[in-house]
Amino acid sequence: MTTTPDGRRIPPPHADERAMLESWLDFQRATLALKCTGLDGSRLREASVPPSPMTLLGLVQHMAEVERNWFQRVFAGQRVPAVYAESKEASGFALSSERGIDEALAVWRAEIARGRELTGAASLTDCGELSGQEAAIVGDRSVSLRWILIHMIEEYARHNGHADLIRERIDGVTGA
Repeated sequence: MTTTPDGRRIPPPHADERAMLESWLDFQRATLALKCTGLDGSRLREASVPPSPMTLLGLVQHMAEVERNWFQRVFAGQRVPAVYAESKEASGFALSSERGIDEALAVWRAEIARGRELTGAASLTDCGELSGQEAAIVGDRSVSLRWILIHMIEEYARHNGHADLIRERIDGVTGA
């Protein structure tokens, strides 16, 4: 497997479906981490694309919440609290003065690892159950692991676009 100049692993051009989905998800995860590299704490907390209050640190925290929701709550059916319980809306975007990027990345990586544990032996056709609110949006009470992996790739790709804009406004750094 080859890597980009910044060290991210490029997904294989030929692989089975599971390997392809997981490698693209990992690529998107690595992209989010890359967008945070080289910035100090104040820059990671900077909402640089007005009127949006979104920050790079908030995006990392949000994706920890997203990882927990889709792999632990939906797929595995676990009743787990929000990662950042102090946040009223449980989206993860709210910042705490005590929490920096090292802690947020460690929490995010732990959520990723837990998701891998829960799905490692599962089939792409195995399903998890949605909350009533999620089911109303999706149009069904359950989704397959395949659906979840594709949704996660989409979720990261969308937020990585946000991260691109935030980072470019902070210090001019661009790139995939």
